[in-house]
Amino acid sequence: MNSDMKIDFEKSGGLVPAIVQDAETKNVLMLGYMNEEAYQKTIETKKVTFWSRSRNCLWTKGETSGNFLHLVDIKVDCDNDTLLVKAKPDGPTCHTGTDTCWGEENKGGKRKEKGALAFLSELQDFIDKRHEEMPEGSYTTSLFKDGINRIAQKVGEEALEAVIEATNGSKEKLVYEASDMIYHLIVLLTSKGLRIEDVAEELQKRHDPNWDKKRREAKAKGEME
Repeated sequence: MNSDMKIDFEKSGGLVPAIVQDAETKNVLMLGYMNEEAYQKTIETKKVTFWSRSRNCLWTKGETSGNFLHLVDIKVDCDNDTLLVKAKPDGPTCHTGTDTCWGEENKGGKRKEKGALAFLSELQDFIDKRHEEMPEGSYTTSLFKDGINRIAQKVGEEALEAVIEATNGSKEKLVYEASDMIYHLIVLLTSKGLRIEDVAEELQKRHDPNWDKKRREAKAKGEME
């Protein structure tokens, strides 16, 4: 999430459209409007908040129904006057009780097709929250307090454990150790201001058949400059 985004709130009289997308299924849930105050409250509380044009006040989606939209990411478009808000809905988004404001079912995407794989984003959100709140008695908190060197060391230790189980252990123990490794990797990424989705996006780029060619061309261009 880029906290340095430049959003042109003045272009349309202080309000910008905010398109809300389910972070998992990628389905569009609703359209609302934000002023600068609503945007800041969304960032601070991690609950999507709008400016109500009819009531002329701030309103947090779900404050009466309980169907909150939990912020995952927010981006501004190329003209700096429209927001794309990626969120996780607690329930139906529309006040009529439907999943979206267009009466569509919020299905498909990772939630349906990827199953447990989508939990990695949930785990990332949980670790982000631990990083923000740093509750006492939490193992994750203790890792953040120990610092980047210790976290990196733990990733290495767990990776070695996974290698050992892969060569001399059982499948069950390999899954167990690989889970430890991925957890500590997410903690490491979080400590550097990154998310597991950044790794997924990098892998997605590499899936392009021309990726290696593009990488070499970019490297050559950089060396020439």
